[in-house]
Amino acid sequence: MELQRLSLLLALPLALLLPACVTADPEAASAQPPNPDPAHNSRLSLDWDGTYRGVLPCADCPGIETVITLTADGTYLRTVRYLDREDGYRRDQGEFEWNDAGSAVILGDGEDSQRYQVGENRLFFLDRQGHRIEGALAENYVLVKDLTDPRLEDREWVLTELMGEPVSPAEGQPAPSLHFDSSTGRVSGSDGCNRLMGSYRLFERERIEFGQLAGTLMACPDMTLPDRFLEVLDRVGDYAINDGELSLFKGRMAILARFRESTSASE
Repeated sequence: MELQRLSLLLALPLALLLPACVTADPEAASAQPPNPDPAHNSRLSLDWDGTYRGVLPCADCPGIETVITLTADGTYLRTVRYLDREDGYRRDQGEFEWNDAGSAVILGDGEDSQRYQVGENRLFFLDRQGHRIEGALAENYVLVKDLTDPRLEDREWVLTELMGEPVSPAEGQPAPSLHFDSSTGRVSGSDGCNRLMGSYRLFERERIEFGQLAGTLMACPDMTLPDRFLEVLDRVGDYAINDGELSLFKGRMAILARFRESTSASE
């Protein structure tokens, strides 16, 4: 009965954006008591900005795939996808607020608002009264923060070797390059002809997963290198960084691509 009640809350249409899961009154802060030492609340003591994801329970579908990005400037991007529904994708963005205790964030306005307690690399879904879900169902209402790697991210990487061969861009074409943005989980760069962009995700033990990559559609005189580069990125599952060199692998087998860190700012 409790699972059904909570699942129905999550499955409500949130004014066609997200489920209405919390009270609309901003003064009705999380029921958790204020931290007696504000300097040690989640807002001030945790590295909370980043992207969180998980699959929340749903009353009439396999689950609600939820991704929330919180940025240091106080804005959020939230996407949800109701699994096995053709029209189940929803997206919204805006500014989020902290509750008075500095322990929870409030996303959205009015009946469309939703609250999460901020923990160490976790967002805990809160019910309408501002309480965390407890008991056997608790682990189903948690979003986990994507891993970050300062050795890899927020740097410009220029391709030097592909499939064991040195890279020689065609005349007038740049060398392929990648830039990983830790604040958004987005990768951008060039395939040697067109600009490319997409998503990526890091996992433990130096594993990486690229989402679907998109790019501009310019046709260059020689598309050999750009085409091979995109094919390799589609196969990558692991990475390693040593002495300013980035290597991409598949299953820790032969190196698929090598990059050097660029000392100049990306274009």
